[in-house]
Amino acid sequence: MAFDNLTDKLQNIFKNLRSKGRLTEADVKAALKEVKMALLEADVSFKIVKQFTKSVEEKAIGQDVMNGLNPAQMVIKIVNDELVSLMGEKEAPLPLNPAGELSIIMMMGLQGAGKTTTAAKLASRLKGSGRKPILAACDIYRPAAVKQLQISGEKVGVQVIEPYGGEKPPEIAKRAAKYAKEGGFDVLILDTAGRLHVDEDMMTELQEIRENVDVTCSILVVDSMTGQDAVNVAQSFEEKIGIDGVILTKLDGDTRGGAALSIRAVTQKPVLFVGMGEKPADLEPFYPDRMASRILGMGDVLSLIEKAQEQIDEDKAREIEQKFKKATFGFDDYLESMAQMKKMGGISGVLSMLPGVGGSQMKMIEDAMDESLMARTEAIILSMTPQERSNPDILNPSRKQRIAAGAGVDIGEVNRLVKQFEQSRKLMKQYGGMMGGKKAKRGGFNLKLPF
Repeated sequence: MAFDNLTDKLQNIFKNLRSKGRLTEADVKAALKEVKMALLEADVSFKIVKQFTKSVEEKAIGQDVMNGLNPAQMVIKIVNDELVSLMGEKEAPLPLNPAGELSIIMMMGLQGAGKTTTAAKLASRLKGSGRKPILAACDIYRPAAVKQLQISGEKVGVQVIEPYGGEKPPEIAKRAAKYAKEGGFDVLILDTAGRLHVDEDMMTELQEIRENVDVTCSILVVDSMTGQDAVNVAQSFEEKIGIDGVILTKLDGDTRGGAALSIRAVTQKPVLFVGMGEKPADLEPFYPDRMASRILGMGDVLSLIEKAQEQIDEDKAREIEQKFKKATFGFDDYLESMAQMKKMGGISGVLSMLPGVGGSQMKMIEDAMDESLMARTEAIILSMTPQERSNPDILNPSRKQRIAAGAGVDIGEVNRLVKQFEQSRKLMKQYGGMMGGKKAKRGGFNLKLPF
């Protein structure tokens, strides 16, 4: 995930600070020099890094901090506060008209930034919040752009207005606005054309769209993988068109994170959302305080709780929990719990929000858990009949042989899974569902669940 390298470096810097106990001015300056290098390596602009470290130094080198009971912790808090300030203090809401009144969102950005996919994700999010969105395909140049928006719109259950033959983007936008207003829609999202780089034709077309329809907000979609270039692109769009907010895509990828830290400070425009995956639910609001906490390796428990509330079916979760406690669960319950985990972004998605898990620790845990092994386990279970999944006791050697062939694995893997499953149920029954809890630990048992 983004910021992994930065998180590792900052955690090491602060670990050294904590080990010193009392801090000298030289200690703070040496640590900030390392922070400066870490931020530059994360592709944060030099000007911003210089301002950031200067501000931290001014607040950190003072009597209250240096003579405090825990000076290292106070320095870390100052760094955290400055990161929050750099990224925008608080969450910025999407600037829309009141529900029932048409809002027009113009999505802008370079080709490859993920604009079309993000437009559909945003439509899905707005639909989930009670709005009535509609999408309009205004990219008539990129092959399959219209088809891509149609497919994405279909996935999230949002209608897409297609261009007529010979229609120009400003005309499409004007017709779409009229259709949306007459059809009772209250959000129209215009998916405009991108280019490989900023050029005058693209900017002129965007200006013409704004002249033809009353755009409520212009959102720039930028690929966070492009680092400092994303900031330069944002500056160009702000100067020539004007932007009301930014959506950063691919923040779950192997990006250094500099764009997220720089873009607001350079453009003075808020980051509204971040793309953290491919699914519609993977468009998340951007909370500067939570992002700062994640960067510093402190986790983001609030976002984890919110994601769980949004994605997990409480009744099903409670039902599975009761089955675990009574040791009456079957393989179907495992599949259900795996599906719930996937909705939250999988194991890595959950781990990335936990305090103290980031960077190298994250990689070690992911390697140890081996999600490919879990995928094979899922294939084995799906090769069982409904009767076998609900009652594993009937799994005899011939059934196991058939299951192994269906899953494309060795029968040894099927035997191991069934054995682990049986052991788990026995221990659950013995310890009343205390899965790895105090009783199990005192008894010295290592509860090895297959899920």
